[in-house]
Amino acid sequence: MEQIICHNASLGYEGSTVVEELEFTVREGDYLCILGENGSGKSTLIKTLLGLHGTMSGSIEWGKDFSSRDIGYLPQQTPVQRDFPASVREIVLSGCLSKMGMRPFYGKAEKKLAAEMLERFGITKLAGSCYRDLSGGQQQRVLLARALCATSKMLLLDEPVTGLDPRAQIELYELIADLNKSGITIIMVSHDINAVKYATNILHIGSRRQLFFGSKDDYLVSHAGRSFLESGEAERETENKHEQKGENA
Repeated sequence: MEQIICHNASLGYEGSTVVEELEFTVREGDYLCILGENGSGKSTLIKTLLGLHGTMSGSIEWGKDFSSRDIGYLPQQTPVQRDFPASVREIVLSGCLSKMGMRPFYGKAEKKLAAEMLERFGITKLAGSCYRDLSGGQQQRVLLARALCATSKMLLLDEPVTGLDPRAQIELYELIADLNKSGITIIMVSHDINAVKYATNILHIGSRRQLFFGSKDDYLVSHAGRSFLESGEAERETENKHEQKGENA
């Protein structure tokens, strides 16, 4: 079942076009990875999918019984957000707010759902802990639990492994892959070449109007895919050299 249909869309803001001729489709159960350089239009696309921007031309349409309200969003965290002084339970529960209407207090249904999400992500023992005291990987688990309290249809993840150590990155990628296998549609925005491994489809928004949408296998042999992976490998080698210099200093 189609959930998002983007046809010949031009996106931008304040009258300035960022990306043109965008074409892609997201179906229920897909794992779409959106790749591209900084400034290529990934953030603008996120805001458009969330209903914060409209298209400048073309269209982004929702499938039957689906809308932007069915998207659980996990934003890229800022240092201020990582230092948020609330308990894990409070943050996870806040994902239910959109379902409560005018009710001022959480009911049994919301508390039950939050407890189920805490258990699902292995953070029940952290429920009373302060969010700011958690590791980066634990914080991302809390935010995933919060997002799934809002919806169980689709998760939109913006650079979810940024700032995590390599082990925590792998654990988070595997966790997200398991969510996808359970039937949840995943849209992940990333510049990390490791993200490609887990995707079923790739949307590449590149410089010089270089666009690609298709299967992961087709992407890996495309010009856009080869260029992106090669640049990622070069960036990783540079980072490793800097780390080795730091260790030898």
